[in-house]
Amino acid sequence: MNDYDVVIIGGGQAGLAMGYYLKQQQFSFILLDKNDRIGDSWRQRYDSLVLFTPRKYSSLPGLAMEGVENDFPTKEDMATYLENYVNHFELPVKGNTEVKKLRKQDGAFHIETNNGVLRCKQVIVATGAFQKSYIPVVSNSENQPLYQLHSSQYRSPKNIPGNSVLVVGGGNSGAQIAVELSKEKNVTIAIGHPIKFLPLHLFGKSIFSLLDKLGLLYAGVDTWKGKWFQKQSDPIFGKELKTLLKNKKVLIKPKVVSVTGNEVLFEDDSKEVFDSIIWSTGFVPSYDWIHIDGVLSVEQKPTHTRGVTEVKGLYFLGLPWQYQRGSALICGVGRDAEYLVSFIVSLQGSN
Repeated sequence: MNDYDVVIIGGGQAGLAMGYYLKQQQFSFILLDKNDRIGDSWRQRYDSLVLFTPRKYSSLPGLAMEGVENDFPTKEDMATYLENYVNHFELPVKGNTEVKKLRKQDGAFHIETNNGVLRCKQVIVATGAFQKSYIPVVSNSENQPLYQLHSSQYRSPKNIPGNSVLVVGGGNSGAQIAVELSKEKNVTIAIGHPIKFLPLHLFGKSIFSLLDKLGLLYAGVDTWKGKWFQKQSDPIFGKELKTLLKNKKVLIKPKVVSVTGNEVLFEDDSKEVFDSIIWSTGFVPSYDWIHIDGVLSVEQKPTHTRGVTEVKGLYFLGLPWQYQRGSALICGVGRDAEYLVSFIVSLQGSN
């Protein structure tokens, strides 16, 4: 059984940001990641993925992403940057390691993995916002003749059979996928709420730069700006989909009610037949491996205050709106990591 001061579960942007600060404090720690290489979670996403945050807002603490700061990085750029980050700061990462169970016994955390058991004094759960893909119960893919997949499985148009495709979900991934597919197929997008579009640039500057200057991007949930911003629906960045909808190159439908065979029933009682469906319906938390009382709510979401739980030595990082809009974005996760450091140092000093 190995002993560490701290174990970070998750080798994505949140875990690496935490590793940066722990390295400065000279803690004995290790980062556990289920992937073979750092950045694989980005490499495995769809081929044409481009971030809507420019390079200036796509960097972790201590190391700026190379390139023109207002350009938008691809998924490969992001994967390479994260791998370079680990090498630059010599962060201790153990890949191909999946956590099976986390428990606390006799004042120490025991982490059971496919590579054995680790023991430590403190744990940061940095598995991020994208854990278990969610497809609504309106669809039973096992009994449907049409092709269906979640957006996390989508790679490119050539892998989508047929000519008529329904994209379900109005987030940025669904918008980008619909735009790409529309170049080769007849695309309909189903959205259950009004769409809000924001330009990537405004007055010649990145929209994120303006959000930053207005004090919105990093405004805490306990501030009036943060409370207002949190009530706003997530926008789609860029105007490509808006133009396609206006020109009817992509058709729009309301919320999907049910899928029967290859026929889809919508909330307005209209029905249409499709060859394929891509469910861009997001993700749900997956913490069934945490076997510690008082950590999760009835909805199986972490119970915390700015990432600090009521279980001594256990923290979360990289959650959506953990404290501010940027908490689950690469530009903001470092701020939350820095906040947690003081708690980790304080507890370490008391042992």
